[in-house]
Amino acid sequence: MATTLKDTLSALTVAGELYQRLPDRRVRCYACGHRCLIPEGRDGVCRVRFNRDGVLRVPHGYVATSLQIDPVEKKPFYHVLPGAAALSFGMLGCDYHCGYCQNWLTSQALRDAEAWVRPSRIAPEEIVRRALQHRAPIVTSTYNEPLITSEWAVAVFRLAKAEGLKTAYVSNGNATAEVVEYLRPWLDLYKVDLKGFNDAKYRKLGGKLQTVLDTIGLLVAKGFWVEVVTLVVPDWNDSDAELRDIARFLAGVSRDIPWHVTAFHPDYKMADRGRTPLPALTRAADIGRAAGLRFVYAGNAPGRAGSLENTYCPSCGHLLVERVGFRVLANRLHGGACPRCRTKIPGVWS
Repeated sequence: MATTLKDTLSALTVAGELYQRLPDRRVRCYACGHRCLIPEGRDGVCRVRFNRDGVLRVPHGYVATSLQIDPVEKKPFYHVLPGAAALSFGMLGCDYHCGYCQNWLTSQALRDAEAWVRPSRIAPEEIVRRALQHRAPIVTSTYNEPLITSEWAVAVFRLAKAEGLKTAYVSNGNATAEVVEYLRPWLDLYKVDLKGFNDAKYRKLGGKLQTVLDTIGLLVAKGFWVEVVTLVVPDWNDSDAELRDIARFLAGVSRDIPWHVTAFHPDYKMADRGRTPLPALTRAADIGRAAGLRFVYAGNAPGRAGSLENTYCPSCGHLLVERVGFRVLANRLHGGACPRCRTKIPGVWS
């Protein structure tokens, strides 16, 4: 009998840490905001965390694609070590099922037969060794939802931190207070996808808006460096009212949160609309600045977004970091401050 992907992944697991044992061999997982109650022999919503004999088994010991070296701007983090390399790794599965997912080959691997990616065994030590070999000061869990593989991320990040590296999540933000507390000693940087401000639409994607809003507030309060991305999807979340709600919420948490408004392109199951026009990104950026956000960026439009790719001093307007796409053309920051007026710029600069 042929081995299925589910069989393969079930073998690449260890006993989890982010769960509670309950009577009748049930468990309550709290790696993500679904807080799945999982009977013995069943999976959680993510399909990769499952209950075997009253013990939650969780992904461990593999990556789903080859390790990638990306500029940190691709994650995107614009206020973290400009131009630095980030070693990126991912696993399989997701707790959402977004119809426009651009990483669906990994995120939807156990839901969609067309997603054919297979895991490759690897040790945490090897991931960190590769980062050091390529002089990448950042190690990033990305490509699928990292919250659902947090035990594996911590195994990697514990070693990375011992080598002086920064660590990052690229996540949908569907977290719990327990997983945030678990990650805090080992995780520095957190990119959250805030996919809109409409709870009914969020539920169609598999989540709840309030959970993500709570996560953003908690991450900032706990001292993570947080940047937020909103993929601006035509006729989905691009109304002035919805963009204004997002911007006002973020400004209410911290005006220093960088907000990336990025261009959609047709992908996966959402091929019924075109790419986001550049004026829509400009409009979203104007809304963000009007709401009081100090740092708003346009993404997925390299070379076409002009000043919206750059970082400017919010006090004197001096050009600090000049970018085209993921390339840093100039970094004029001095010790994390504006060289003209000495205003400290929020971020991780060293």
